[in-house]
Amino acid sequence: MMYTIIAILALGFLLYMVITGQPAFGAEPKGERLVRMKKSPHYKNNQFQNLSYTPSIAEGHSVPKVMYDFFFKKKDPYLKPHKMVPAIHTDLKSIPKDQDVFIWLGHSSYYIQTDGISFLIDPVLSTYGSPFKYFNKAFAGADVFTPEDVPALDYLVITHDHYDHLDYPTVKKIKDRVGKVILPLGVGAHLERWGYQQSQIIEEEWGDKVDLKNGIRIIYTPARHFSGRKISRNRTLWTSYVLETPTKKIFLGGDSGYDKHFKMIGEQYGPFDYAIIENGQYNEAWKYIHALPEDVIQASIEVNAKNIIPVHSSKFALALHPWNEPLKKVTSLGRAKNLNILTPMIGEPLDLNKADQVFGDWWEDNH
Repeated sequence: MMYTIIAILALGFLLYMVITGQPAFGAEPKGERLVRMKKSPHYKNNQFQNLSYTPSIAEGHSVPKVMYDFFFKKKDPYLKPHKMVPAIHTDLKSIPKDQDVFIWLGHSSYYIQTDGISFLIDPVLSTYGSPFKYFNKAFAGADVFTPEDVPALDYLVITHDHYDHLDYPTVKKIKDRVGKVILPLGVGAHLERWGYQQSQIIEEEWGDKVDLKNGIRIIYTPARHFSGRKISRNRTLWTSYVLETPTKKIFLGGDSGYDKHFKMIGEQYGPFDYAIIENGQYNEAWKYIHALPEDVIQASIEVNAKNIIPVHSSKFALALHPWNEPLKKVTSLGRAKNLNILTPMIGEPLDLNKADQVFGDWWEDNH
């Protein structure tokens, strides 16, 4: 019996190694990169740490209960849309270089062009937001953009290495159209495995400031989240960013639970013309790593943003709420606080120099 158990365990370990050895799972940091990580004040006990203690599961909840609910509990009938998600297929390659624009590509993927420079943030433009082609499929209509639609980029920007933010098929396919890649400490190991050159990679940590082209500067700022593409967690850093250009300030929130860092960022770098904040895929059980809608509103107030653009919804079902609940709640809560919440459809251009833009409640017509 003992030998049988050992054989089963050995076979399971071998299977795990074979599966996670596939390119989509990336690479572990090593060498000079690992040395840099270990010197970070945010790296302790062989992993990166949040500013505040951050349990994966909130008080009053348990992992078994969360797993049971996710796999066996009766799902909300509107967990996924019953119709195609409304979207506009804007030709990104034909946008004039002197046009300052934001275009949401679904979930947390978006394209920004400002001051003559292009940025693509967390692109997940393949059909699945996972390492496997049978899990976490994009909603119909929300998948109108593909890697082939991506124009030549000045900067590819990654906030962390989860599959719904760092998509191997997308990043691999656009490699020859990318100038530089901006990402947090440790994540560069994945891209180097996928064929990116070390000279292309800008890889820093919270507090670091990098001068880019055309007088633009990007600042690495904290987020409250976690990382990992395998069983091991937090071996790479996660981040938000402050993008300062000669004409505007933009906060790129990244995945984050609510914490003191929003107030810190607002006081140090605000006010912001735009704050792009994750809103969706939340649950009371994991509120420390994904902000609830009311937390998104508070975070928007604390970063001192004139305009708030909610993302991280409407493409994948990664939580148990109705697919359109995040936008319903954040717009309702935002209006009650007199905040300017901007909600373009996927692919609908948002003019970054126009102050009076209004977008419809497009999610209400699609159930």
